[in-house]
Amino acid sequence: MSLTLSEARARAAQISHVSYAIDLDLTEPARGTFGCRTAVRFASTGAETFLELTHARDLSVTVNGERVEPTYDGRRIALAGLTTDAANEVVVEARLPYVTDGDGMHIVTDPADGETYASAYVGMDVAQRVFACFDQNDLKAPVDLSVTADPRWTVLANGRTLEHEDGSWRFATTPPIPTAMFVVCAGPWHSRTWEHAGLPFGWHARRSLAAELDRDFDDLRRVTEACFDHYTQRLFDEPYAFDSYDQVFVPGQNWGALETPGCVTYRDEYLPRGRLTDSARINRSATIAHEMAHMWFGDLVTMTWWEDTWLQESFADYMGYRVAADALGEPGALLAGEIGRKPVAFDADQRRSTHPIAPSPEEVPDVDAAANNFDMISYAKGNAALRQLVTWLGDETFLAGLNAYLGRHRLGNATLADFMAALDAVSDRDVRDWAERWLRTTGFDTLRVTREDGVPVLHRVGSRPHRVRVTAYDDDLAEVGSRFVDLGAEPVRLDEWVGRVVVPNSHGETFARAVLDEESWAAVVRGLATIADPMVRATLWTAAFGQVRSRELPADDYLRLVARHLPAETEVSIVTGVVRRTRMIVVQRMPAAGAGAALEVLSTACREGIEATDDEQVRIELSRGLAAATHDAATLQTWLAGDVTDAGVELDPALRWTTVHRLAALGELDADAIEAERRRDGTIEGELGAATARAAVPTPEAKAAAWRLVVEDERISNRMLRAVCAGLWDPEQAELVAPYVDAYLAEAPRLARRGQAFAQEVHRAFPEVALSEEQLRAVERALEGDLPPVLRRGWEDRLDDLR
Repeated sequence: MSLTLSEARARAAQISHVSYAIDLDLTEPARGTFGCRTAVRFASTGAETFLELTHARDLSVTVNGERVEPTYDGRRIALAGLTTDAANEVVVEARLPYVTDGDGMHIVTDPADGETYASAYVGMDVAQRVFACFDQNDLKAPVDLSVTADPRWTVLANGRTLEHEDGSWRFATTPPIPTAMFVVCAGPWHSRTWEHAGLPFGWHARRSLAAELDRDFDDLRRVTEACFDHYTQRLFDEPYAFDSYDQVFVPGQNWGALETPGCVTYRDEYLPRGRLTDSARINRSATIAHEMAHMWFGDLVTMTWWEDTWLQESFADYMGYRVAADALGEPGALLAGEIGRKPVAFDADQRRSTHPIAPSPEEVPDVDAAANNFDMISYAKGNAALRQLVTWLGDETFLAGLNAYLGRHRLGNATLADFMAALDAVSDRDVRDWAERWLRTTGFDTLRVTREDGVPVLHRVGSRPHRVRVTAYDDDLAEVGSRFVDLGAEPVRLDEWVGRVVVPNSHGETFARAVLDEESWAAVVRGLATIADPMVRATLWTAAFGQVRSRELPADDYLRLVARHLPAETEVSIVTGVVRRTRMIVVQRMPAAGAGAALEVLSTACREGIEATDDEQVRIELSRGLAAATHDAATLQTWLAGDVTDAGVELDPALRWTTVHRLAALGELDADAIEAERRRDGTIEGELGAATARAAVPTPEAKAAAWRLVVEDERISNRMLRAVCAGLWDPEQAELVAPYVDAYLAEAPRLARRGQAFAQEVHRAFPEVALSEEQLRAVERALEGDLPPVLRRGWEDRLDDLR
């Protein structure tokens, strides 16, 4: 049963002054369960309420000192006989299952050294899988935590360690935090710690990743300190509210990272083995800045109910890219946001599932509905809308309102109305009207350029105010001018640029589709790679992505753009974005029979770019693109044999496994060769890489074996499911895997009922092949059935993408 808005409101009106004392026993992971004792103290204006606790065994409940027979349905513990004139104490003792899907106390054994790690990944509606609680945002509470674990383990949590001895750990009481932000990370971590700004800081990783953590530690410390100082000294008036700042690379995390205060967790793919590329470093730095922003947006001030997800995720997404650029001097972060993040927001806004950035509470009636709002509307579109708000208001005004909001609601909860009131108080602009137009509506505007006697005229198709930069070029695409334009219902003539090439929203200040006039677009097609400013190139690539999605630009014409301009691209963030998007376009916009030829266009462009560039980082990203798309098996075999590409790029584990995957998909590696690669690697990444490669082999037997693993292993992990399906589906194997399209549609609803996060993985396992009209109709018929909400949303989105 999903918690409803009405239940949450009623319980928040009844319950107050909540606190938790939690004791966890992680000493016997082989039992498959862990022990938890939770003492919940609270005031109540009524005699009855309920606590959440999922899948509890050996349950014992004591209410105000009296042992009671619990009324328990597997998810909720009904409480009765509460006192209304004094504090209540409910003590719940139980054993709870470890999980392998990242929703709860996730357990994993590292094949590299046999060490075991148990970490509580919670988030929305998941804390109840770890301890008994009132699992809603607006009942924030301080937490006292004690943990008993293997004496060889280090345990990390939200609060600073007060004492530990012989496997017993006790942590400082936290300030009030939402239950969704509870965390415990236990295992034989390799740790690097230091002090900064009077606080203990640390980075931690699995012991088998010690060399990688040591390799990157100086950069990780630099990024952490620079971001922390930028937030605390330049952006926010409110000080950091917690007593420590640990960051942990953890195995099996479903999110990219989770902003648990005092102890942020990152999926350990952010700590790659072998080599940290510039592209990976930029992405990681933006993520570190994103999660740190949450210490204020989400942890210090928390949304009241899930309609205001944007108050956390949009802000953190915006701040992540902004602070990575400003505090770290990393212009590639803004490029990565423009070409990697914004296009997926446009995708999301064109699907039936689109929703306002800030819907009304009634549009999010329960937690299941809220789960679907953790999407690229709340993240990437909200990020872009905030960037436009800052451009429209001015940075000084924006920060003044922001800090008033944070100060007024510190350690409490807030809503959109609270944030708008803070901005309205410091601005002479109508921010409430801006919010109604930008945050309460769906879709995006179009900024269109037309010509009147050679004069460019900028039009808005839509209803939102925009303040954007417009840049003009001569016929050789050399810049001749740039200025900001305020665009509303009335067109704006750009008389000074008669006959010039004109690019609206040239630096991505707003969230709107840009459509150039015919002459300007023709010039871009001829010379995109010659434009000096990389941000303008990124916005133009984003425009091309949008045109091919809407079918205004045929996929073949888009591929010609890639063939002409990718080889000459010099910015690694743009190279990464174009290669990734092109592979998506091959699946969504090319017929199955044309997939091989389309991939060959991409691989040829990558090959030509490798030969043309002296930039090592660009060469690395192009080598990844080449390895994933080429049909030249002999070259890939040579790479494996020498552990280096013919252009001198060493095969780090990620590139090596991409090469193995491609060779397997081409039918050039058999099971024995894949097994040899798995043994050679010997890590979690190797296990997953081998699973992908085995599933990619183009034989009926290999596909059948992969499918059996998906449907028959009830404990298959989130990572393994993703790895197997990454190999099972191949755009050039549409005919071979056709039987498994129907099998997937039949089995996915059962698999998705395992849990919310696992359902996300199941819908991401949707067939990555061009589907026939008959198969598309099969998806439509499947959507008529009884589906978990997360799976239904995912399938509808994929159908919309393909239609």
